[in-house]
Parts: sequence; structure tokens; C-alpha cells
Amino acid sequence: MAQILALVEARLRSALGEPDARAAVTFLGTDRIEVLRFTDGDLVRYATLGMSAHPMADPTVVVADPLRGPRAELVLTVRAGLAPTDKLLRPLAVLGAAPQVEGLVVTPGASLDVGEPLWDGAPFTSVLVAEPGGLVEDLELDQPMDPVHFLPLLPMTANEAAWKRVHGAAALQERWLSHGTDLRDPLRTAVPLD
Repeated sequence: MAQILALVEARLRSALGEPDARAAVTFLGTDRIEVLRFTDGDLVRYATLGMSAHPMADPTVVVADPLRGPRAELVLTVRAGLAPTDKLLRPLAVLGAAPQVEGLVVTPGASLDVGEPLWDGAPFTSVLVAEPGGLVEDLELDQPMDPVHFLPLLPMTANEAAWKRVHGAAALQERWLSHGTDLRDPLRTAVPLD
């Protein structure tokens, strides 16, 4: 586990630079989840470290495979200095612990909800999990382990999350694209949904 996390952190550093802050949260009965902050000009990126230590397993499986199964870390990017986004360290750690706590398998297209604003005054309580491979390349591990995917998170307003449940993730992403929505703007409002 420690070796995997060392490789994951090295991949994050090679893609995003040196972290300028880190916080750790441990939930009862789970391994520690860290959140690293990387500042790059006017962007701040937050990445989990610890979620990939174990493969995610279907909660209906009686005995989880300790080696095989999807592995992931979460990455969220926002514009710096517009909102108190460092408050999202705990909600992001909660999302990173969800596979251990809830038996959740986090995949692209999924919605994750923390039930409270991601940071003080945020219009977002949930995120859309986007496709990996853009910002941080997948990390291949020794066989038979699955690679670690770095899944971007896109904050959603409550209305966007409800619309996505009806129309799907691809339709919401297309709507964001067609309206030129800046998904990194921590102060943005919901995209028009009518």
C-alpha cells in the first residue's frame, strides 16, 4: 500500500508540480486520505492521495480481491482567489474515502454528493466524475493490479445534478460546452437547463 501511494504521489508531482499544502483525514475504520493542493498560476488543483491504496470493490461481493479492481484518485481544479476553496479539503477527503466507507465504485459519469456546500458559500454540493487521462496520466501498476486513474471532478449545482440524473452525464457536459461554461469558476451559476 505504501509503495502504491508513493508511486501515485510521484505521478501527481510530475504532472502538477510540488504541492504547497496537504491535509489528512482519517475516518473511523478507514485508511488515511490526504488531500494535496497544487497552485499553478491562477489555478488551484486539489488531489486525493490514499483512495488508490486498495482496489474499489462491488459491495455485493462477499470477499473483495485485494489486488484486482479499479483504483482511482480524485482531482478538482478551481480558479484561485475567488472563493475560500481550501475549505473543500474535508469534503474531498470524504469523497476519497467513499469506496472504503460505502463500498462505492467511483467511475466516470457518476455523481458524488457530500450533502453540504463544497466550501463556504459554494453553490455546489456535488460533483460529476469526468473521464481520466487528461491532466494526469493513468499510473500503470504491476500485474495483476489495475492502473490508477486520476478522475477529474466537475462541481455541479443542485439543479445541474438533478438535470443530469434525468438526461445523463454526457448531456450535461454537452450543455456546459455549448454555453461556454467555465467549470473552474468557483462562483459560477448553473448553466441554463431549459
